Amino acid sequence: MCAHVLVAEDDEMQAELIRRSLLTEGHTATVVHDGAAAITAARKLRPDLVVLDLMLPVIDGFGVCRALRGEDDIPVLMLTARSAEDDVLLGLELGADDYMTKPYSPRELMARIRTVLRRSGRTVEGRQEDTVVRAAGLSVDPARHEVRCDGTPVDCTPAEFEILLAMTAEPERVFSRRQLLQYTRGLDRASTERAVDVHIMNLRKKIEADPRRPARLLTVFGVGYKLRGGRA
Repeated sequence: MCAHVLVAEDDEMQAELIRRSLLTEGHTATVVHDGAAAITAARKLRPDLVVLDLMLPVIDGFGVCRALRGEDDIPVLMLTARSAEDDVLLGLELGADDYMTKPYSPRELMARIRTVLRRSGRTVEGRQEDTVVRAAGLSVDPARHEVRCDGTPVDCTPAEFEILLAMTAEPERVFSRRQLLQYTRGLDRASTERAVDVHIMNLRKKIEADPRRPARLLTVFGVGYKLRGGRA
């Protein structure tokens, strides 16, 4: 079951964790951080599911859900930090297909997403055939936890794998050290932003012809790192 999921979450760290979990499940994801952007993206992209935070800026989750239900039947999974029964009932009355109360585990969220997608029948089972992410001569397979560079297998640590998966999914995007650190937390308890530099250095040794003059994994001085090259 593979789907395109629109994630509307104003907490950048939380949104990135949801996006990473979706990629690992074989889905694709678009992330927005306010309600107006969520409505625009939903109209333009017509996703298979919207993961919708209730407390969004500009237009809150109730307003987004009301707007979407007025013109489409896109399934909505609402996230709320407010567990008051009235809030939950209002969300369901506006057409949300399910809701989760924060905090929640990524595993539980993915299970709920699978259930909503299965009920909606909007996914295309055949799209599951190839969930490998490819860019810049790299292929990252989240299902098999495999990496190849120009067709050659590359041994990666769990933290290196998560960094490559994120960067290969969005080539040319500049990631800060703090953003990349999010992908390694839970894998290395001692991980710090400086540890990200070590992961990048080690990855360059594995995927660059000349690690001292990288052509793929570039430093953007004062900002962070990016993967040069378009999606394949």
